[in-house]
Amino acid sequence: MEITQSYTPYQGYFKRLSILDWLYAAVLATAALFALNRYGAHMDVYEKGILLLAAPTFAWLGWNWKPVRVLLLILAVLALFAISLYGGSLDMANKKFFLKYLLSSQSAILWMSFLFVLSTVFYWGGLVARSGFGSSVGSTLCWAAVVMGFTGMLVRWYESYLIGSDVGHIPVSNLYEVFILFSMITALFYLYYEQQYKTRQLGPFVLLVITAAVGFLLWYTIQRDAAEIQPLVPALQSWWMKIHVPANFIGYGTFSLAAMVSVAYLLKSHGYLQDRLPALEVLDDVMYKAIAVGFAFFTIATILGALWAAEAWGGYWSWDPKETWALIVWLNYAAWLHMRLMKGLRGRVAAWWALVGLLVTTFAFLGVNMFLSGLHSYGTL
Repeated sequence: MEITQSYTPYQGYFKRLSILDWLYAAVLATAALFALNRYGAHMDVYEKGILLLAAPTFAWLGWNWKPVRVLLLILAVLALFAISLYGGSLDMANKKFFLKYLLSSQSAILWMSFLFVLSTVFYWGGLVARSGFGSSVGSTLCWAAVVMGFTGMLVRWYESYLIGSDVGHIPVSNLYEVFILFSMITALFYLYYEQQYKTRQLGPFVLLVITAAVGFLLWYTIQRDAAEIQPLVPALQSWWMKIHVPANFIGYGTFSLAAMVSVAYLLKSHGYLQDRLPALEVLDDVMYKAIAVGFAFFTIATILGALWAAEAWGGYWSWDPKETWALIVWLNYAAWLHMRLMKGLRGRVAAWWALVGLLVTTFAFLGVNMFLSGLHSYGTL
């Protein structure tokens, strides 16, 4: 009798990993353990758990999408170089050349903004002129903007601790910081789909919403001096912020991406740019996958937010305007996915629904802060 050995999908997956894959994972694990050893005394048990889980998470990301490895390496080099230039003094930000013009948090974020705008111009130039070169430059500039944006956030994190150990916090605590996070997440998801579907023709559309976010960010910086690092309000002094906010903005970013892809779908379905845009099936698939990923993370963020609210305010749900509109966003995309999976929703109706979803999401993200007040008033304009 012949005996055959069976493998689970996970065994097959791990067997496909190369020595470089395992080396990459080992470097991440070593870095996490070093950080735990050096800074563990300043962390609570939850923060230690987040740090240790970050290593396998980013290892998995790097195994499945190789550009993540290069991105993490560049960010580590730039951030550590910037930190070394500070020498423990925030005054160096205006004295050291590389900090003043490139790597301080404000300089890096300004570079991010400029590169995103320039990327949008080249993406559109490539689409209009049917130029692969223009689209390629747009993609490169988008990657450069992501590098500078994440570098700025990492350096800002360090700068907050230079102000004071009681001030230091992860930079996802106010509108200025989360608009940067939104731009980064939206761009990264777009770049992933760009590589997966081997098309750069969606760049002009997705970069429009990122450029709009950058425009608001610049206005907010000038009008409200928003780049200044402020101490956290008591409600935000929690480890929940480190996981709730990023999960929330993965949802916002992917919902926005899906809406911009729906614009491309509607244009092509009405006979515009037919020879310049991907097939309708591709556009439909990107839209669906972006919403599915966003819905999963938005659901997680909503649950985490309820747990955080119970700790901070004594109740899981209070019908605060931000909570109410988060529920409206969740119900909107839950209905979209239900109609997609159960009723086969496709075509222009699905695209229009995804586009209208952007208006709902924008109000939940920004409109609530502008027009309504409640327990989340720390995010007001």
